Amino acid sequence: MIVTLILISAALLALTHFLNYVEARNGVVLPDPVLALFKPVDLTWLIFGLIYCSLILAVVMLARRPEVLMLAMQTYTLFVIVRIAAMYLVPVNPPRQMIRLDDPFVQFFGTGQLLTKDLFFSGHTATLFLLFLVAPNRIVKLLFLVFTFIVGISLLLQHVHYTIDVFAAPFFTYTCYKMVLLFNERMVGIKFRLSA
Repeated sequence: MIVTLILISAALLALTHFLNYVEARNGVVLPDPVLALFKPVDLTWLIFGLIYCSLILAVVMLARRPEVLMLAMQTYTLFVIVRIAAMYLVPVNPPRQMIRLDDPFVQFFGTGQLLTKDLFFSGHTATLFLLFLVAPNRIVKLLFLVFTFIVGISLLLQHVHYTIDVFAAPFFTYTCYKMVLLFNERMVGIKFRLSA
């Protein structure tokens, strides 16, 4: 757990500095036939309401399951690293009609600069899908899955992300999750009991 806390702190610090680099870099605007179908609407409060309520619920529930909480933190750390690599390799500008999404968490821990280019892949969608993967019972799993869909669709309706960003997020998250599970089982000898 100590190593996990050190790694997640280092990854978040690296992400903060990297996002400032990404924001200053010029990229391309991708053609997106889905976003072209509608004008953006501002759903900022819905997006962050669902995300932060989900995070609070997950922490409360997983506080009694520290091994699963550790698994979630390790998976989050790995997908932050993968996101950094993906954004470095794919320099992209935001959709032209994007309504900015002012994330209070990023604003507080970052430089206060409003970020618009942390695009590939959607961290918000990925985080909620991660909570779905580690949720301790079926009802909460279903809730997190529904929230994942709502937030993903809301990000598209607000033109915050390209469709591929939202579509790809669960696949990247699931891959990171399985890699962390495999690493813990084979290299560390920890087998997680995920169901309540």
